[in-house]
Amino acid sequence: MKLHELNDNEGANRKKKRIGRGPGSGKGKTGGRGIKGQKSRSGVAINGYEGGQMPLYQRLPKRGFNNPNRKSYAIVNLSLIEKFIDAGKLDTKAEITEDTLVASGLVRRKRDGVRILAKGELKSKVKLNVTGASKAAIDAVAKAGGSLTIASSA
Repeated sequence: MKLHELNDNEGANRKKKRIGRGPGSGKGKTGGRGIKGQKSRSGVAINGYEGGQMPLYQRLPKRGFNNPNRKSYAIVNLSLIEKFIDAGKLDTKAEITEDTLVASGLVRRKRDGVRILAKGELKSKVKLNVTGASKAAIDAVAKAGGSLTIASSA
């Protein structure tokens, strides 16, 4: 078989419907848009418009609050740290900082800091220095014989 012998399957490609090309085309004259009105004309932008009636999105009650100053942390579980130590990507002898975690590929980007959570088990003795950690994570690191320092975010 050669390149020029390749064909699509039967019915794989349908011809584009040519609109507004005379009465014989089946989509002539008004081009399937009906007669008159806003939608029959070009440049229509009426999403959410209800003909002057108060739109649904304005009638519904608004609740809650979106804090513009919310902090977004990169989350790391203890099981992942253990996995990277076993793989040799993290060194237990040196202090593990946020920059070390990014360099090892464990965290893609720091965002507003790295937060350690206690999911999984940590067997290695490590010295961690991060922005935040759960109480259970601090206890788990201490139980493994390591230390977890929470750096004050400036």
